[in-house]
Amino acid sequence: MRAILRNTPGMTDILSRRDVQFLLNEWLDVERLTERDRFADQTAADWNDVLELAEQVATDQFQPHNRKADLNEPEIGQDGKVELIPEVAEALGVLGETGLMAAAMPEEVGGMSLPATVSSAIFAWLHGANVGTTAYPMLTAGAANLLIANGSEEQIDTWVKPMVEGRFHGTMCLSEVQAGSSLSDITTKAVPQDDGTYRVFGNKMWISAGSHELGENIVHLVLAKIPGSPPGVKGISLFIVPRFLLEEDGSLGERNDVVLAGVNHKMGFRGTVNTVLGFGEGEYKPGGKAGAVGYLIGEPNRGLAYMFHMMNEARIGVGLGATALGYTGYLKSLRYARERPQGRPLASKNPEDPQIPISEHTDVKRMLLAQKSYVEGALALELYCSSLVDDEMTAPDEEERSRATLLLEILTPIAKSWPSQWCLEANSLAIQVHGGYGYAREYDVEQHYRDNRLNPIHEGTHGIQALDLLGRKVTMQGGAAFGALFETISAKINEASEAGGEAAELAAELQAALGRLAETTGRLWADRDPELALANATVYLEAAGHVVLAWIWLQQFLIASGKEGNFYDGKRQAARYFFRFELPKTGPQFDLLASLDRTTLEMEDAWF
Repeated sequence: MRAILRNTPGMTDILSRRDVQFLLNEWLDVERLTERDRFADQTAADWNDVLELAEQVATDQFQPHNRKADLNEPEIGQDGKVELIPEVAEALGVLGETGLMAAAMPEEVGGMSLPATVSSAIFAWLHGANVGTTAYPMLTAGAANLLIANGSEEQIDTWVKPMVEGRFHGTMCLSEVQAGSSLSDITTKAVPQDDGTYRVFGNKMWISAGSHELGENIVHLVLAKIPGSPPGVKGISLFIVPRFLLEEDGSLGERNDVVLAGVNHKMGFRGTVNTVLGFGEGEYKPGGKAGAVGYLIGEPNRGLAYMFHMMNEARIGVGLGATALGYTGYLKSLRYARERPQGRPLASKNPEDPQIPISEHTDVKRMLLAQKSYVEGALALELYCSSLVDDEMTAPDEEERSRATLLLEILTPIAKSWPSQWCLEANSLAIQVHGGYGYAREYDVEQHYRDNRLNPIHEGTHGIQALDLLGRKVTMQGGAAFGALFETISAKINEASEAGGEAAELAAELQAALGRLAETTGRLWADRDPELALANATVYLEAAGHVVLAWIWLQQFLIASGKEGNFYDGKRQAARYFFRFELPKTGPQFDLLASLDRTTLEMEDAWF
């Protein structure tokens, strides 16, 4: 039996190609983007070809070593260098040759200038196949995009183009041991030099991809304070601190004063090396003296604003990765449930009757349907947010661009945290569907859960996203972002109401939940007491997230309405599940929030 039930070679179970096509073509209508100047020389057929290539690379290059990278996590070798399994470099080499990493970057720097929506679909395939290996190009793309947006022309020519070519890699260096997420408390300093450079001194913790031999160079983007700058976050600047300095012709020069101080050993996500880095410790002396040479990006004291460009991109990327991990776990548990015979129908009284696949048992159906509603809803949310990036950048109308920006602002914390919470739950259910096998390492779902457990933590924890949503985004510009979201959801509710039938019934349920969200938001801020308003911000994030996902599912239900076939039947059933099993959970949450409960706020440390 065990041999029958092991993962079948050649079956990828990464994402549903049909679902990706549905979301991009039938729902988001990405082909409309070809009417915009930026994409005028591209076609929907081009994008389909690119997505097929992404699926092939994910299947042939990334997925095969996913388990091996987990079992052989990065270590520091005797030569002091990080050792990774060779398949990681091989896969990234193939990815570099395809140009997929830079799919959405401008052609001027070597990118493909594809829509962000298509690029996100590309990375969804890679994340689902092997999230550990995918982190390297994702971080590099994020660093490159930050420099494109905020760096000088010289910095873009010097650092971005080699990153696009796959020769240089990128990181983001924010956290420190004593500071964690409280960036105002960082102590890394950048001392100005006579030649216009800076010398950076300090330590950074939890730096993914901080040291490896996958390319020629690593471009660290480092937050640091220039002596004499204002205290707190207002005095943070951002610097390019490369592993190797460059000669005038762009070739590698001497080693910069950046050292690997340690490797963190993680519960999951093991394929991505996570490091402790030391800057300016004097082990290397570029130019004859200690101190890591750094190059200021933009203006002094605006580093956190620049870094948020990469952090916001990374937050959506984290949500996308969480979605993909939940999605692949769902597909694997679905296949297992269809292949695993066990038990008989409840009506069967004859023990000699043949066993049935566990996918026919009602509770297994419940678990599979829950997973489906989480992962397909999350993928739709992530691709929708990416479509907002396209609108923000390329919509011909300024009002449309501004509206896209507002929607993206308020949806980003949800796009990061909702999949990180509920696609992790999907992974938990995938284990449950497998039963005892799911808890064993011979089956991928065990690793997917461990890998996904990081996503509620990094790029801003669940609680930080909650504070961002309730404390910043719903109040920004006098509530303009919240108003834009409310209007957008209301417009779809009206469309569904006019459609009549079951769509109108779902619309009425969403209308009630949206009304509670608006009412509760006003109640929380009525007294203008931030401490009280934010005491239960996490509950607010989770309730608002479910309202947003119900809206996402209502849209999918409308697109599927009147269409025949198993795929569309499945979409409608998943929407029904979400409205009947998930959306009602927001009722008690809104009740709690509206009561302005002080239980957590008034808890004393000594009482624990």
